[in-house]
Amino acid sequence: MGWCVRVAVAVPVPVCAIITSRLENLAMESDTKPNHTMMIEHNIPFNMQNDPSRARFSCCIVWTPLPVVSWLLPFVGHIDIAREDGVILDFAGPNFVCVDNFTFGAVARYIQINKEKFSMHKSEEEYNLVESGRNQNQNQNQTTWDSALRKSTQEYQHRTYNILTCNCHSFVANNLNRMEFEGGGWNVVNIAALILLRGRWVSTTSMVQAYAPFVIIFFAGITFGGVHFLTFLAFFAFVLVGWYLLGTYCFKNFIKL
Repeated sequence: MGWCVRVAVAVPVPVCAIITSRLENLAMESDTKPNHTMMIEHNIPFNMQNDPSRARFSCCIVWTPLPVVSWLLPFVGHIDIAREDGVILDFAGPNFVCVDNFTFGAVARYIQINKEKFSMHKSEEEYNLVESGRNQNQNQNQTTWDSALRKSTQEYQHRTYNILTCNCHSFVANNLNRMEFEGGGWNVVNIAALILLRGRWVSTTSMVQAYAPFVIIFFAGITFGGVHFLTFLAFFAFVLVGWYLLGTYCFKNFIKL
């Protein structure tokens, strides 16, 4: 019996060791793969990735129609700006900036800002120089997208909202000027022109929903009002656009930024 035990112990030991080693390797591989996958997914930069279904528009200026006003003038709407993670910051009331709550509905149009247009990121060496007290003058004006938005948000949380003098366009212009995007000089007029001329529609459905009320009201107005309706529409557009043009370019600081 002793011999049998010795054989049973002596012979299978190397085999058991090999099998055990293989099993350990398989277990390590099965543990490593999910972790590696999670690491890859975690390290994928979230910026520059938009997801309209979740209302995420990374580093974007976003636009949606306004009730009544956009039904008469479809180029007028509500505009705001989103953080790097895509969350929208919305200045839509006195002393209040909404986070992740676009007041007047889903985003219909957006324009993604090219962050290469302004200096935002420091290299690791530059960070070390700033922390050590050197090269501070060269880097003190550099900022990140989110830090600029944070400063503007803090400022507008103490601003009184007024659709004529301090509105959502003012908030977006303030952010872009803080980042010196394309040299700065942004105001409510060129911000509106920017989204109108360079904005992208989220979908064809968004475009139809934005313009459908105007088309219906326009043809109804022409049918029942004729020239009187066209006169009213032209007068309304002239007064609204003229107000912002005069307040921006003729009376400095009248429209707040």
